Amino acid sequence: MNAIARLWAAGWTVRAALFVILGVAVVAAFGPLLAPYDPLAQNTSIALQDPSVAHVFGTDYLGRDVLSRLLAGAPASLLSALGAALIGLAIGAIPGALSAFAPKIGEWLSLRVVDALLSLPFILFAIVFAALLGNGLFQATLAIGILIAPGFFRIARAATLQVRDSQYVEAAAFLGASVWWVLRRHVWRQVAPNLVVASVSALGGALLAVASLTFLGIGVQPPAPTWGGMLASDLGYLSQRPLGPVAPALAIILTVGALNLLADAARDVLGADAVIGRPRRKEKTHV
Repeated sequence: MNAIARLWAAGWTVRAALFVILGVAVVAAFGPLLAPYDPLAQNTSIALQDPSVAHVFGTDYLGRDVLSRLLAGAPASLLSALGAALIGLAIGAIPGALSAFAPKIGEWLSLRVVDALLSLPFILFAIVFAALLGNGLFQATLAIGILIAPGFFRIARAATLQVRDSQYVEAAAFLGASVWWVLRRHVWRQVAPNLVVASVSALGGALLAVASLTFLGIGVQPPAPTWGGMLASDLGYLSQRPLGPVAPALAIILTVGALNLLADAARDVLGADAVIGRPRRKEKTHV
């Protein structure tokens, strides 16, 4: 609660970001219930209408209400981004912390695996992954989680290396403490602030990745609405409805911007040393 109070006192921009994220969370949980119309109902007689009282954001090329599709598509876009961030955290942070205590050969192998993942082209990897395992939302979420895991690995490893070389950790190891005991008792409390900031930042990146994949038709297939899919379909009718892509684009921009603002504020409040993919302190290698 103290951290939340300090975030609230960080400035009006942070408070606005918190309100945006709260609204996004509500939409992610209850979006389909809040939709004023059936998001799949088609009525070509009102296709490509501009915003009006009946249709706040207008209608798309099949006469479907844009606001309803925006609300109904929020859970798929937001929850898949959250799932990807959690997958990246799980498969990146724990191995990253353990690699600092691994033998030299294990440390070297783990770093080479991370380097290999970082070298993978994102879009190509996601397309191949979807082709191998099926074009579904779970497959796309898993692919994004795997690709953002190296960022968590590097942050957890860098923070763990700083703690590993401290005298109290060396004394605990000298007295026979296991690696898991040292991690649980001394390391995680130091690593946790960095991982919190990294998770918030990664959530914004994951949302952009999900929107990019659904824009390309990977993950969720029409007519199911997603923010990226809506953006792709609206771009085909710019001459008839120039403002069509504004609603899904603003939803993505506002959400990602709010998450980035919150990540920066959380870094200052929690005293974290790194943001995912951008370590603020140079990592020492022990290979």
